[in-house]
Amino acid sequence: MQEQIRDLLHYSSQVLARCADDNSEKIAAAARIIYASVRAGGTVAFCGNGGSAGQAQHLAAELVGRFLIDRPAYRAIALTTDTSILTAVGNDYGFDQVFARQVEGLLGPVDVLVALSTSGNSPNCVLACEKAKQLGVKTIALSGCGGGKLAEVADHCITIAGYDTPQIQETHLAVGHVICAVVEKALVEAAEGSA
Repeated sequence: MQEQIRDLLHYSSQVLARCADDNSEKIAAAARIIYASVRAGGTVAFCGNGGSAGQAQHLAAELVGRFLIDRPAYRAIALTTDTSILTAVGNDYGFDQVFARQVEGLLGPVDVLVALSTSGNSPNCVLACEKAKQLGVKTIALSGCGGGKLAEVADHCITIAGYDTPQIQETHLAVGHVICAVVEKALVEAAEGSA
């Protein structure tokens, strides 16, 4: 059992290290998009399914609450949390539309949509990105498995190398934390510079 534990943890660290090598430029681009949106008073919306839904909520909370620095709340929302919307849209339009309808109703050109999907092929995330692009909303995808359809439709796709859902999700959370850290620091510095 201990050998299996060591192997799994080492594997996770290898996936994370490869992400740093493969994606630092894309992560920086995503952070710049989120920084510009928040600085302009925009909202960052997150969506995903299953574990990715939990991470969507986690990352929205880091922006609304705080990450590492005490500062004003930033506008962020997880499109995974309103059960009335999810069940009404799922019932009336189909589960594939649960995020796209919220994008249509809640977001505009100054906002950002971040879609998390380990396969890159979750239909509701793909349709949400397509709707966002129609509305001029910037889109960022966090994916794995070669990027999937999200790599084709999102403005920026951060693809984790590999096909193992747990390690992809772990790395998505690490990437989200990195983005929160650098965006928060930049926004706080900008606010102090304009004070």
